Amino acid sequence: MSLIVQKFGGSSVRDAQRIQNVARIIAETYMKGNDVIVVLSAQGDTTDDLLAKAAEINPHASKRELDMLLATGEQISVALCAMALEAMGLPCVSLAAWQVGIQSTAVHSDARIKKIDPERVQAELDQHRIVIVTGFQGVDRAGDVTTLGRGGSDTSAVALAAAFRAGLCQIYTDVAGVYTTDPRIVPGARKLDEITYDEMLELASQGAQVLHNRSVELAKKYRVNLEVVSSLERKPGTKVKEVTKVEKTNIAGVAKDTSISRVALVGLQHNPGVAFQVFDLLSKHNINVDVILQSIGREDTKDITFTIHKKDQEEVEAILNEHREALRFDHIESDDKIGKVSIVGAGLMSNCGVAAKMFEALYEAGINIQMINTSEIRVSVLLDEEDVNRAVKAIHDKFFDEI
Repeated sequence: MSLIVQKFGGSSVRDAQRIQNVARIIAETYMKGNDVIVVLSAQGDTTDDLLAKAAEINPHASKRELDMLLATGEQISVALCAMALEAMGLPCVSLAAWQVGIQSTAVHSDARIKKIDPERVQAELDQHRIVIVTGFQGVDRAGDVTTLGRGGSDTSAVALAAAFRAGLCQIYTDVAGVYTTDPRIVPGARKLDEITYDEMLELASQGAQVLHNRSVELAKKYRVNLEVVSSLERKPGTKVKEVTKVEKTNIAGVAKDTSISRVALVGLQHNPGVAFQVFDLLSKHNINVDVILQSIGREDTKDITFTIHKKDQEEVEAILNEHREALRFDHIESDDKIGKVSIVGAGLMSNCGVAAKMFEALYEAGINIQMINTSEIRVSVLLDEEDVNRAVKAIHDKFFDEI
């Protein structure tokens, strides 16, 4: 038949019963004559539990040692899954990322996959074994274990699918596919049969937690046949592809992100190169910046406001204050009680009034907008964190109740 990569998230392997369910899905695929590579996340809340244990010992532990600790979670999952498959009489082998040869950059806690050595995995596939691989991790040039950041197991799966030219990469979750928004917030959210790479990438980047954004980038780059399906229900999922069959006349979905903080540098000199100095400095410390707004202040000064991940706020403030003399700003204003809500859809490029409709929904709900950011297929707004869920529901109702 063909090679199929199957990735199962933490909720899909959270206990013995769910692991046995996963083993049955894998076995069914294998028994149809397919070669199978399986990628697993850590069980349930294992990663959070390990982080809590680390905090008890050292709240400021180095990222290298945290990676060493967190990598154990996936090793437990793959070993248990292999045991379940062995009990079914199926040939299999569990492998850690270093055994597979998943080579990454040396940025601990947020590494990127550079290449995959195919030799070991191919040798196991040639022996008709099911290969079960730890997701979320790699190994750097020095041989140290690295992790790929939250959701990194998706990226591991797509990278393996690309490296071995798999016919299909299935991402199994505890939901039936990609929805127009989070069904926990809007019970009437609709499952999409298909969505474009670009739309999925924007939704993932703006906070939708179904797929990791880097995995979608890789899938688009290498044309990986990607599908999001439920491990709990045997129903068709959502296909992620280059072009969808249906012409987009509306938005594909509404995403939210409450993991961000807003930082404002107030009173910067209104001179050429100031923005470069600020963001080059943050880039050198591997700080990802999202929404950026520059405004003219008074007396030949300007303010630059941007958003970052909440976990980086303390570090960003320390970096900027350390270079205060060189950057020549008056003071820093920070706010971690904000959230971002975005609409995404290819239809934004050809349909007038979509942004206005979004703003109308927020106005009718009495929600104030702090910042606005757009791309060709996305409109994002920054709001008070307490307004985020109401905003998602209001916007979703405005667009999808009229269809």
